[in-house]
Amino acid sequence: MSADELLRQLGGAIRARRRGLGLTLVDVAARAGLSHPFLSQVERGVARPSMRSLTAVAAALDTTAQALLALPGTEAVSIVPGHDALPALDSGDGTVRSLVHGERAMLPLEFTGAPDVFEEYYVHAGDEFLYVAEGTIEVDVDGELVVLRERGSLYYAGGIPHRWRRAAPGAVRVVMVQHNV
Repeated sequence: MSADELLRQLGGAIRARRRGLGLTLVDVAARAGLSHPFLSQVERGVARPSMRSLTAVAAALDTTAQALLALPGTEAVSIVPGHDALPALDSGDGTVRSLVHGERAMLPLEFTGAPDVFEEYYVHAGDEFLYVAEGTIEVDVDGELVVLRERGSLYYAGGIPHRWRRAAPGAVRVVMVQHNV
């Protein structure tokens, strides 16, 4: 699957969720703090949302960015046979890709790259687990700073404000698993 196909599927997932909730483009755009023309382009798969924008849209739709990124699939077993089996989206400071097909109880994502400065906090209902596969990151969990180096991990409950950034020069690769509630 190409990145263009992924954008179309992501846009379709957003549109289906919005329509299922009986909301207009203008409703969701206002809730997400985005323009409705931009949201329309995202739904049509012609604009690439940042991870921050996708998270805002997901919150406006009472779901998560991870759930929207989950590619279709309902099989009991999801196999992703190789590194590039699922396409990645630009996350602003790198890329993000789903590691499973379909919306699951657990939503694993792989991030490559990280912002050099803290952005706004993320807050969502599901518990979250971070594993640093490469590099070093600093995580701010509700004001407490934690440095995670390669092979380090962190778990925190849902509802806790959190954000992370690159803590040292070089490549960063983080696996994040969020409980889908």
